[in-house]
Amino acid sequence: MTPLKKFTQGFWTTEQGILMVLGVVVGVLGGYGAVGFRYLINLLRTLSYGSDANLLTVVAGLPWWYLLAVPLAGGLVVGPLIYFVAREAKGHGVPEVMEAVSLQGGFIRMRVVIVKSLASALSIAVGGSVGREGPIVQIGSAIGSVVGQICKVSAGRMRILVGCGAAAGIAATFNAPVAGMMFAMEIILGDFAVATFSPIVISAVMATAISRFYLGDFPAFMVPAYQLVSAWELLLYAGLGVAAGVVGAGFTATLYKVEDWVDAVRIPEYLKAPLAGVGLGAMGLAFPWVLGVGYEGIELALNHQMVWWLMLMVMVAKIFATSLTIAGGMSGGIFAPSLVIGAMLGGAFGGLAHEIAPGFTAGAGAYAIVGMAGVVAGATHGPITAFLILFEMTGGYQIILPLMIGCTLATMVAQRINPESIYTLKLVRRGINIHAGKDMNLLRSLTVAQAMRPQVDSVPQNMTLGQFHHKVMRSKFASFPVVDERGELKGILSHADYAGHYVDKDLWDLVVVAELATDTVQTVVPSDTLDTALRKISAKDYATLPVVAGPNDPHLVGVLSHRDIISVYTTTQRKSALDGREET
Repeated sequence: MTPLKKFTQGFWTTEQGILMVLGVVVGVLGGYGAVGFRYLINLLRTLSYGSDANLLTVVAGLPWWYLLAVPLAGGLVVGPLIYFVAREAKGHGVPEVMEAVSLQGGFIRMRVVIVKSLASALSIAVGGSVGREGPIVQIGSAIGSVVGQICKVSAGRMRILVGCGAAAGIAATFNAPVAGMMFAMEIILGDFAVATFSPIVISAVMATAISRFYLGDFPAFMVPAYQLVSAWELLLYAGLGVAAGVVGAGFTATLYKVEDWVDAVRIPEYLKAPLAGVGLGAMGLAFPWVLGVGYEGIELALNHQMVWWLMLMVMVAKIFATSLTIAGGMSGGIFAPSLVIGAMLGGAFGGLAHEIAPGFTAGAGAYAIVGMAGVVAGATHGPITAFLILFEMTGGYQIILPLMIGCTLATMVAQRINPESIYTLKLVRRGINIHAGKDMNLLRSLTVAQAMRPQVDSVPQNMTLGQFHHKVMRSKFASFPVVDERGELKGILSHADYAGHYVDKDLWDLVVVAELATDTVQTVVPSDTLDTALRKISAKDYATLPVVAGPNDPHLVGVLSHRDIISVYTTTQRKSALDGREET
């Protein structure tokens, strides 16, 4: 037996070997998913505007009403598609992946791949102010999840495969394998363990190789010549980093404020997307740079082909255009809009600085690059990812120091303003805190249906006090749900409720339990999380909680106690620990 054969013997049947093989599979599928998504956007843009060329050039030759009609038509398709088929495809996608990793063991429905691809491609094609990376992350992650479901892997391995899909999507979209790997570990998984690192790296590499084969190997942006004119200039880049942090946090706040405004509009959810499309088209008439992914505007900022005050106006318009697109129900990412916003901020900052002190500053293009990275870092709270992705997208090593300074300060400032990123804030608004302890996240991942007891020792509301007393003497329970003849919950009767009455036997045949029961009852439904149930049951130290069929359906279907919650929690925690030991 040769040394090489001896060394590799049995490797591919080990845990690490299996994950490496699955990482290759997910990377290949994620790479083709990213390439196919790009082609789908180009096809739909050609159908929408008659060409997939530079969007600024195309819309310049169109009548004003066309810029209103195309986003409107796109919204009429995207809104119902998401609402009726897969609602998790709405918005920018990354928070849904983070939620799946934290609370659902990495499980993502297979239909998300199809719906997210169609909805996002159409949203971008008709001019939606969103990016490709969010959909690609969700599509790649869904591919990783589906591969895990087919192979019936454990929850721990499923999360790694979801991370592989996210890394593959970012790597293929931006031709940036290192940034894709870092995005998956820093933002999606929050895990830098060696066992996680290897399959994610191989997925990013495979996806990048496929992307380069079909789309070419070249930087996303052509960077103008750059050199650090003076060491004092680093102070200007530090100031830009602070400004980028403020803008990144402002972008986050604006996005969710506009979402609140849109949610307050009392019309069917699926009709908000076409209305948002009309509003977007109207903004595009005044500021065409806000339409679509926006890379055309970035090129103008990098080459200093816009005056500084116009770039500031476009920056503000892009923030509102992106917020309206996502809040209105269209689908797409916030990464590319963050790049556009940052390019406009940095370009304006650099252009103004160069006008004031031309002998001590570099051209505005260098500041645009740092502004791009800074706003991404400020919005996502991912400085390493932001730094690496701009480094790989531009291929410019010389600007590495300003990038590091800008990303670090932008993240610090943004976190000081709001500790939640543009991704995690969406989850916090739903009551999900992925930074909370694993115990709370485990409770949020389990449902009442998994813990409740469907066999209920209930009593009819017309049962007499005497009959109830004899029942209590034979029962091990201290409280009993009271139901009517249809099985609907009418109240709950505890020992404390009847303790002062049962001693008077003259009342045994005259009083029925409905007269003694408490009719204000805390209930849960089977789909509620155990975290919700535990908070309700602990609020007033209830012995049990009745479980009803639904929020508007009072039929009693089970009961839930503290002991039931602890039993399911302990069993699940033990199983998760065993899975973790198997994976190492």
